[in-house]
Amino acid sequence: MTASAPYIPPKIWTPPPSSGGRFANINRPVAGATHEKALPVGKHPLQLYSLGTPNGVKVTVMLEELLALGHSGAEYDAWLIRISEGEQFGSGFVAANPNSKIPVLVDRSGAQPQRVFESGAILMYLAEKFGAFLPESGGARAECLSWLFWQMGSAPFLGGGFGHFYAYAPEKIQYAIDRYAMEVKRQMDVLDRRLAETRYIIGDDYTIADMAIWPWYGQLAKGLSYGAGEFLQVHTYTNVVRWADEVAQRPAVRRGRMVNRIQGEPSSQLHERHDASDFDTRTQDKLAP
Repeated sequence: MTASAPYIPPKIWTPPPSSGGRFANINRPVAGATHEKALPVGKHPLQLYSLGTPNGVKVTVMLEELLALGHSGAEYDAWLIRISEGEQFGSGFVAANPNSKIPVLVDRSGAQPQRVFESGAILMYLAEKFGAFLPESGGARAECLSWLFWQMGSAPFLGGGFGHFYAYAPEKIQYAIDRYAMEVKRQMDVLDRRLAETRYIIGDDYTIADMAIWPWYGQLAKGLSYGAGEFLQVHTYTNVVRWADEVAQRPAVRRGRMVNRIQGEPSSQLHERHDASDFDTRTQDKLAP
């Protein structure tokens, strides 16, 4: 078999007719809206536009945890954004998030609607708004924010890096898979060493650091990401597995993981959430087709 010629980058890059892979139909080198579509608005002050990916789960878990604490102002409407169909490029969504990524939160509790985009920023915003799950000052706050931003900087290597080349790329490229597998295992070791010393990420208290990290690395530790559990030997990170199991048992985490979820068992999905009772009465109008 003839070996393919090595790729030599041209002097000026131009986009290929198709980039290939699972998300080729929504990849493009420019920002902005592709069509006019207003965002729906429900009855609650907090409007979430999202999908049940790890970044989306962070926010729905946070909202459900706030409600579990008795913060009635955290009631929210969660609207499903199907990114594979390009709904994040509608004019209303782009106005709420110029980066066209889920999740985005619009807080309508004040005189003017306040948009908040980027999942880490949404967690901080809600934590500060309700005074929960983020230490107010001192070393504990610095530790919490350090781990929050660790997750924000690390997860692209797991998702867009390892996950893409291992599970979604049109062809398997050993160099790319090896490169990102090495980094993901290093990240898991970082967490495992930390969780050998603490119950939760920053200590004995459950915080937005756990909410940010668990959907990515907790689910990876349970072999639920990209079908790569055996490949990465995730069971060997015993401290991460212990923490992942504990977080997964929280009722608010179970509920948050269901919201805007469109994969897995139908019983694990709640495509849109507009009231707490939706978890018990998932009628067809709440389960998008």
